[in-house]
Amino acid sequence: MFKFNSDFNFFLENDYVVLVPLQKHHFDSLFAVASDHLIWEQHPNPNRYKLADFTTFFNGAIDSDHAFLILEKTSNLVVGCTRLYDFDAVNNSVFIGYTFLGRNFWGKGLNQQIKKVLMEYAFKKVDKILFHIGSLNIRSQIAISRTGAVKIGEQVVEYFGEQPKLNYVYEIIK
Repeated sequence: MFKFNSDFNFFLENDYVVLVPLQKHHFDSLFAVASDHLIWEQHPNPNRYKLADFTTFFNGAIDSDHAFLILEKTSNLVVGCTRLYDFDAVNNSVFIGYTFLGRNFWGKGLNQQIKKVLMEYAFKKVDKILFHIGSLNIRSQIAISRTGAVKIGEQVVEYFGEQPKLNYVYEIIK
């Protein structure tokens, strides 16, 4: 279990986004965003737009203990979800991922703002941030490279309740 911060009851924000600790009552508003099949077309699990698959994803997010609902700051609209996971005290690292955004927020720089807020927070505690990106998810590979992350390897990842899939591992060092 990820225990990056034992008191996970805080918001992270900048001028563009607010990250709110994900709660069970966020399910309906988040599924309304996630139910767009085009969000998931390049993702390792392209069926997350379906209720059963999204429910598994959402339950994994709740169990992760460090998942955030993403809100656009000016409109307070639900943008999507992201999380911190797999904190490694020995290697002084943490992963950022499981991020998805509604298509109406694509191309607006919000993904970079979300990553910026999370990295500023995480770099207070670790020296290395890692990202799993699906091997077929070209859109996310391009997006993560815009943050300055560099591909350092490949890893088969077993997402919560899903089949293992090949992912690329990207890294940013403090």
